[in-house]
Amino acid sequence: MAGITYEDFIDLSYEPAESDLVCTFRIDPADGMDVEAAASRVASESSNGTWAALPTGEGFTDMGATAFDVDAEPVGTGADDGGGGPAVDTDDTARIKVAYPVGLFEPGSMPQILSCIAGNIMGMKAVDTIRLTDCEWPEGLATSFSGPQFGSSVRREIFGVEDRPILATVPKPKVGLSTERHAEVGYEAWTGGVDLLKDDENLTDQSFNPFHDRLVESLAQRDRAADETGEPKSYLINVTAGTNEMLERVDQVAAEGCEYVMVDVITTGWAAVQAVRERCEELGLAIHAHRAMHAAFDRLPEHGVSMRVLAQIARLVGVDQLHTGTAGLGKLANEDTVGINAWLRDDLHGLRDVLPVASGGLHPGLVPDLLDATGTNVCVQAGGGIHGHPDGTHEGAKALRAAVDAYAEDRSLESKAEDSPALATAVEKWGTETPR
Repeated sequence: MAGITYEDFIDLSYEPAESDLVCTFRIDPADGMDVEAAASRVASESSNGTWAALPTGEGFTDMGATAFDVDAEPVGTGADDGGGGPAVDTDDTARIKVAYPVGLFEPGSMPQILSCIAGNIMGMKAVDTIRLTDCEWPEGLATSFSGPQFGSSVRREIFGVEDRPILATVPKPKVGLSTERHAEVGYEAWTGGVDLLKDDENLTDQSFNPFHDRLVESLAQRDRAADETGEPKSYLINVTAGTNEMLERVDQVAAEGCEYVMVDVITTGWAAVQAVRERCEELGLAIHAHRAMHAAFDRLPEHGVSMRVLAQIARLVGVDQLHTGTAGLGKLANEDTVGINAWLRDDLHGLRDVLPVASGGLHPGLVPDLLDATGTNVCVQAGGGIHGHPDGTHEGAKALRAAVDAYAEDRSLESKAEDSPALATAVEKWGTETPR
């Protein structure tokens, strides 16, 4: 009988097939383990191997992965993670690439794929740390997923704009407001120039602000604001729940005439997101993806799964908008926002793109630097940077809209502030500095 050993999972002369899924990892081998030995164990554990040499015979189809590109030289302090991520803080890490045969995967099943490429290997003793930094998705596997239904076309199809970002806000405080007050804040923001009202990640169906009541009252204020401004308005209501409940909420959203749902995609789970994507296509709804809990996977630069890969997964399973960071501005730590946004826009075997969402500590004074970095084909979301305006939510929304309009008009903030007292007040209060 033939046998399988770790050495069967590394071949430095291997040329990946077009159908292979190629994953890039950064690893720090355990003491006494060289890079090639660790790489062979990563490929083995994530495909069809085990720690013991195995005899094989009839009834076996080889679905083994192959470690084929092993950079044994230390990555070194200051290098990025190969996926547009943060710097590495150790001289011991090295990059490896692993090619997975497409037959290893169940088409259209993101949970199964992730169980292979980011499953047991994250806890292997053969490596002190391991980080999945990037994936190269073959056409057959990528197109087994739906991809986004709308992507960045939501700007044009829902709001009729192409020359500026669409704007969103979360009422603050983000939990604790009554349903009536939540809807009133939405009205104040919409009439100030914001396009989207958005729930935050932890507002779903609590007693102080029940889901269906909030949906109905907020949409009534949306319609009032749209009539008064002559601009389309919409609402990103958080449907996050167990899968069956979530689908029921999606149905309610469509029945009340809303264009969007919001889902906490990581805490909900990718299979549940796929179920929501199918239902939303039936109902013609767009999906706004909140990435709450992403930092549990991607914040530590030496271990976990990069935000770049999480963004890739989100695009494949079919979200239309995704939070990707603020390009070094704002209050939250982020990976390479610009690089991730570029991947979300690039061709992926014909799948639609994703509209990046910049959020977290933004205010009008940061708009020029933000849009210089991200371009205008984005959604800009501000919470405190609207509601913390000295003259209230309505004026705060006017200030943000004025800052964005100034950028579209190729005018400076200072010039626009001469015409917009709301913007002048915002710049006087916050300047152009990033809050902490």
